[in-house]
Amino acid sequence: MMHFIQSRRHFMVMTGAGLAAAPWVAGCATAEGAALPAKAIGRPWPDWGELPDSPPPAPKEGSVGVAVVALGGYAIGKVMPALAASDRCHLAAVVSGNPDKAAKVAAAYGLPEDAIYSYDNFDQIAGDDRIEAVYIVLPTGLHAEWTEKAFAAGKHVMCEKPMALSSEECERMIAASEAAGKKLMIGYRCHFEPFNLRAMELMRDGAIGPIRMIDTAHQYMMGPTNVSENWRVVRALAGGGPLEDYGLYSLQAALYLTGEMPVSLKAATKKPANDPRFEQIFSTLTAELTFPSGAVTQLATSYNAPDSKNMIHVEGETGTLHMSPATSYDGQKMTLTRNGVSEDLVPGDPNVQFARMCDHFGQAVREGTTILTPGEMGLRDVRLMEAIYRSAAEGREIRL
Repeated sequence: MMHFIQSRRHFMVMTGAGLAAAPWVAGCATAEGAALPAKAIGRPWPDWGELPDSPPPAPKEGSVGVAVVALGGYAIGKVMPALAASDRCHLAAVVSGNPDKAAKVAAAYGLPEDAIYSYDNFDQIAGDDRIEAVYIVLPTGLHAEWTEKAFAAGKHVMCEKPMALSSEECERMIAASEAAGKKLMIGYRCHFEPFNLRAMELMRDGAIGPIRMIDTAHQYMMGPTNVSENWRVVRALAGGGPLEDYGLYSLQAALYLTGEMPVSLKAATKKPANDPRFEQIFSTLTAELTFPSGAVTQLATSYNAPDSKNMIHVEGETGTLHMSPATSYDGQKMTLTRNGVSEDLVPGDPNVQFARMCDHFGQAVREGTTILTPGEMGLRDVRLMEAIYRSAAEGREIRL
């Protein structure tokens, strides 16, 4: 029987003892106050994302005003359009260290000049009633610091995944949320995406019988880069490498499809020599997770794979579920096979995941409803990643 984690208390129980941080993780995780590399995003403005040709319509009454912190490709290309499409949230301000870029983005969304903030005057948002919440889209190593700053300013927080680089940072973020009496949500968009929601439902209903195996891979070939060009290869900002960035989708899928926490895991990492992309991070990670029901997940993630993959394959006693691409921004495909008969399923438009995520956040802020992807979920996943790195570093299976 599958037991799906629902309550805040259950998250705290499920993220408790047994997921100790590996020394390697603890040594590289602290990035508070870390400066971004000179060319941290890797692409110059204005190629980071599409801006609207005209400002979006006025927000609906009762919509939550959100300040977006950091104006990289994901913020401009996905977060801001999602806020514009949301019924319950809207873009109220931007925070950036690049005044020219901030002015261009603000103008595109019809924001006044006094809705533009820098990192130096960020604390002044405390007095801006137009801003009720902050969306943190900074590199991971800066999530904890700026989440705490946002709570200190009296704002609710949506933080991009992964939540942080260490469980200690996650715990600080949760404590800051509780002290401020404000909501904390992690941007796990797949929990609002129709294909993944349908997959969860199918597994919960036993559509292919008890799960025996999940094979999941999230990998691609990273182009030429180095630590001065791309924050994703800087250990203090990104952590160990592809696991935190891309492989986290595989880890999440294993949890929300089985509805269980693993009881043991074993992992291995790779890091090619003399490659400027991987001076500080691993290129590849593989892991095997075993669950209480006996289900096993084989997980692979890489920045150095000759063949790109975004795939989840589930084998049950009576059938299979295959998704490829599984967790993309759009273009998902799903095939359910039972009794030798295959059926392609199209449960909805994947593009709605971003606006639905913002709607969920806005509803939680406005109505005080329970958040589906709270800080406790982010903490759980970071503790699992710490255990994965510990297994790889020590070369042994870790019991959880």
